[in-house]
Amino acid sequence: MPELPEVQTVVDGLLPHVVGRTVHRVRSGPHDIVHPRGMLLDPRLVGRTISRINRRGKKIVFTLDDHARFVIHLGMTGQLTLDAPDAPVLSHTHLVLSFTDTTPTQLRFRDPRRFGGVWWLGQTEAPDEQMGPEPLTMRWVTLARHLSPTRRAIKTALLDQKVVAGIGNIYADESLFEARIDPRTPACQLTPEQVRRLCRAIKLILRRAIRHRGSTLRDYRDADGLEGGFQKLHRVYDRATLPCRRCKTPINRIVLGGRSTHYCTGCQVPLNFTATGASVDTAKDQSRH
Repeated sequence: MPELPEVQTVVDGLLPHVVGRTVHRVRSGPHDIVHPRGMLLDPRLVGRTISRINRRGKKIVFTLDDHARFVIHLGMTGQLTLDAPDAPVLSHTHLVLSFTDTTPTQLRFRDPRRFGGVWWLGQTEAPDEQMGPEPLTMRWVTLARHLSPTRRAIKTALLDQKVVAGIGNIYADESLFEARIDPRTPACQLTPEQVRRLCRAIKLILRRAIRHRGSTLRDYRDADGLEGGFQKLHRVYDRATLPCRRCKTPINRIVLGGRSTHYCTGCQVPLNFTATGASVDTAKDQSRH
């Protein structure tokens, strides 16, 4: 699933080509892609100018010139690309926006597995209700406040969008490795120094991933249809049994909260705690990669 770096890369690619342009035509379908169900986007978008695009967590937020907003969530396999009008429309393309000016471009949303979608917010609904802080700007004391009430493993807590917005499986593993924290550690047992290290590590890893345009493991593409490059720099994620790039210990893989979790037993030394919610690797979980 595209996480914060991938979504930010898409937003950065769209900004110079979409902001300030007026929607001329809308083609959408099937109906379960647009929320609320059954809502028609044509009368709300045609003739409106896109005045802003920004990211909130894993969501791409479009603001129109009348201050109404809509959100596109890429889900697991979603792609939001800029295409020429005469380019073939690929299967599973659920939304196409055409613009009125002299530069012929279409904004196309494609999602084969249909876990993503388009959410119309209007002028009043907020795109970030109940979402946690943005990790690139949060202070460590804010992170500590969100982690202290939960006994869940720190890896599981980081995946909760109410705790921190935008982090998923890849960057939770990579950030915990950078911070040298065992992913099974209960979040409430982290010391202040560990939380400081983790906050710094999250920012470092996310910014590094954005510079490399995100990670492409299967479906992710940026706004130009290109793959990311950060997967080549992963130090633990999807590297089970391979030697740690730091200490050469084989990377371990377990399942925490139903999600694949990769870490180095040499670098991420556990504290004295009772690990809960962890299980050994299973064939069933292989499909979650």
